[in-house]
Amino acid sequence: QVQLVESGGGNVQPGGSLRLSCAASGNIFSINVVGWYRQAPGKQRELVATIVRSGSTNYADSVKGRFTISRDNAENTVYLQMNSLKPEDTAVYYCNARTFGPLTDYWGQGTQVTVSS
Repeated sequence: QVQLVESGGGNVQPGGSLRLSCAASGNIFSINVVGWYRQAPGKQRELVATIVRSGSTNYADSVKGRFTISRDNAENTVYLQMNSLKPEDTAVYYCNARTFGPLTDYWGQGTQVTVSS
């Protein structure tokens, strides 16, 4: 089992920045991929960024150049640094951890990000 707790959401003006944190606990050594997803009202949940065990990262086109995913292994925490925020970034952001053998997805409770003037 893996437990995930997100933090760092809030209200910010367009052009501002926020850093989200995802703290993992439990069987963390079984985690192969950690990702950030988001879901805006009335829309499907979408992938924002992922980081795999090797450290390679991947981003949705809509956030490339503005968002950065990183991790602190000592703190068992994955971060999402969000810069140049836009109103369309408004959503509930969820942390996901995926383990293999068997394939299992774990989700955090979500944190609200609102970008508005």
